[in-house]
Amino acid sequence: MFQHTFPRNIVVLGSTGSIGTQTLDVARRHPDKVRVVGLAVNGSVQTLAEQAREFGVQRLAVGNAALAGDAAVAGLFDGAELGFGAQAVVDLIHHDDVDVVVNALVGAAGLRASYETLKAGKVLALANKESLVVGGDLIMPLAHELDDDAGFAHYLMPIDSEHGAIYQCLLGEDPKEVAKLWVTASGGPFRGKKRADLQGITPAQALAHPTWNMGAKISIDSSTLMNKGLEVIEAHHLFRMPYDRIEVVVQPQSAIHSMVEYTDGSVKAHLGTTDMRIPIQFALSYPERWDAPVEPMDFRKLGSLDFQAPDLETFRCLALAKEAGSVGRTLPCVMNAANEVAVAAFLAERGSYLGIAECVEAVMDAHVAGGGGGVAVVESIDQLLELDAWARAEAERNLR
Repeated sequence: MFQHTFPRNIVVLGSTGSIGTQTLDVARRHPDKVRVVGLAVNGSVQTLAEQAREFGVQRLAVGNAALAGDAAVAGLFDGAELGFGAQAVVDLIHHDDVDVVVNALVGAAGLRASYETLKAGKVLALANKESLVVGGDLIMPLAHELDDDAGFAHYLMPIDSEHGAIYQCLLGEDPKEVAKLWVTASGGPFRGKKRADLQGITPAQALAHPTWNMGAKISIDSSTLMNKGLEVIEAHHLFRMPYDRIEVVVQPQSAIHSMVEYTDGSVKAHLGTTDMRIPIQFALSYPERWDAPVEPMDFRKLGSLDFQAPDLETFRCLALAKEAGSVGRTLPCVMNAANEVAVAAFLAERGSYLGIAECVEAVMDAHVAGGGGGVAVVESIDQLLELDAWARAEAERNLR
């Protein structure tokens, strides 16, 4: 049964990234409610050491196993329990005193951590989109097994402005009376542009998000609208909603974080300041609400609220993600892996901006045609990791 007791002991996976540092800020503001008992990073060891000292954390993990033999690294963590490699990151989850695991790992690497968290009976505060995009068919059954609620799972709390908004709009409602989920998008830095306008776009231009401050990969995904496609797939899994009842709407001010439409025509919208500490804090505080971590929105200064349909022709990644989700099975895994490779190539100036969607489409087509064994039912994490590796290699051959 879902526990409502405080303080909660949390482990933060990806503690030096955007979500991780903001999670620690919430913990800093509420030391009587949140205790940090474990931290994991990929390779930012200096920052990890500073975080460990501030919060008094003794259990630490560094995902980059190559740093294990570095004496200078070891010297930063005198007296701490320090592990290296992917397994060391997962091991932080299994200590008996851990209540909540904040999974802010980037990319498909977060899938096993999400699986192990729920398998261990811990609350998963999830910021890692790929856990559900790639492995939703494995993750959600675990979440619902833990829950005593016939609706959405309280053991899986989304750390995401859109899904956190939908979650709150659904509280106290009958899921059978939901007509539609409206997932909002800012439109990114290229809203209103056409394909011809996006020739020669640089990484710096694509990283300049108009309303949110995020990491590099998610910022590129936001600019291509792939991020919104991933969120549609997540919403399908989180809220047991058919794809034909999930809509994306562009809301440039980012004031409305998402909406739920009910069968009687009523619509609930979640509005608030564009700061990720709000959904992070709710994921940690539920079912309570704590003092706002940021200045609340002043509606007298908001001005207008605008709404537009997304341009699926220009922003092909959204259409491709929705197609992958609708087909389901292993196609979202392939789509996600190809996108990660194409985005990394673009950031490294080895691929073009418009080439991201072209690469993703080519790899999806190859999988549908039988590549990687063809589209199949999701059966295990190992199966998904093997397919992820195939898709990445295929994507490297299809960089544009």
